[in-house]
Amino acid sequence: MAKDSPVTLAVVIGAHGVTGEVRLKVFAEDLSVHRRFNGGALTLKSVRPGNNGAIARFAEVADRNAAEALRGTELSVPRDALPPLADGEYYHADLIGLPAVAENGAAIGTVVTVENFGAGDVIEIEKPDGKRFMIPMRPEAVPAWDDTTLTVADGWAE
Repeated sequence: MAKDSPVTLAVVIGAHGVTGEVRLKVFAEDLSVHRRFNGGALTLKSVRPGNNGAIARFAEVADRNAAEALRGTELSVPRDALPPLADGEYYHADLIGLPAVAENGAAIGTVVTVENFGAGDVIEIEKPDGKRFMIPMRPEAVPAWDDTTLTVADGWAE
């Protein structure tokens, strides 16, 4: 992903109540550190935990109809608005789209998604034939990655 590309931190999945709050599926640890989304089009007034995500209020959304109209809207911030990463850390957006290669450099496929089902991140790789497989984003399965490739350990891409 280009370092100047916007990064999606959440998506509106529906309205909550009648006062303009929205339900969010959140892809970030803490959405509240950001106040402006989508190039300044949405200003976050408040966010709190909700069932399966979060409940948010935006200054520009006054009622349920306006909240419903936002369904499906991705909330993004500029890449440079994210905090710097420590060694071994990554943003999911930076992994998606990376070519996956074996330790010997042979092409395997492309990273298509990163999921977390509660026990750590799992990456899904699509092979050239369209088949997909998942591996844990752990050192024994993914010994290395950088801005250009993700290396899959021997035995994990069968």
